[in-house]
Amino acid sequence: MSATTPFDLSPPAPPLFNQLAASLTQDERDVLLEHGTESPFCGVLLTEKRPGLYCCRLCGLPLFLGGTKFDSRTGWPSFTAPFNELHLAYVRDASYGMVRTEIRCARCGSHQGHVFDDGPPPTHQRYCINSVSLAFVAATDPLPDKLGRGMPEGVVWMPAAT
Repeated sequence: MSATTPFDLSPPAPPLFNQLAASLTQDERDVLLEHGTESPFCGVLLTEKRPGLYCCRLCGLPLFLGGTKFDSRTGWPSFTAPFNELHLAYVRDASYGMVRTEIRCARCGSHQGHVFDDGPPPTHQRYCINSVSLAFVAATDPLPDKLGRGMPEGVVWMPAAT
C-alpha cells in the first residue's frame, strides 16, 4: 500500500461535479450516484484484458491496474488490489440483510462496488466492481483529466518497473 499519491484527491467543486454527473447515462447514474448494481455478466469491461488502467467513470481517478484484474466468475470485473489504497474509500454496507464493505472513489465519492476476502493470492481480496463505474484507459493512452488538474492526469501513465 502506498502512503502517498501524485494525484489530487480533493473532490471536484459542486458545479463541476454536477456537470460530470449530468454527462452520465441513466445506468451509470444508478450505480455511481445511487449505489446500485449492474446485472451480472453484462458489463462491457468483464472481458477486457489489455494492459492499462481502470479509472473512475465520474472523475477519472485511477482505481485499478489491468494486471490485478482476474476472472472471478461472478459476472463483474474483479481485481486483487487497488491502484493505490488512498484512491478508494471503504464504507460499511449493511443493505440487503448482509454486511459488506462498499468501495467508493476517494475523490468524488461515487459507488464502485464491494470488496470481499475470497480472492486469490497474494492479497486474497476480490474487489468486485461494476463495469459502468469504470472507464478503461489502454496503457498507451493518456489518463483522463476530467477535473482539469493536469499532470499526472492527461498524460500516459508509466508504472514503475518492478
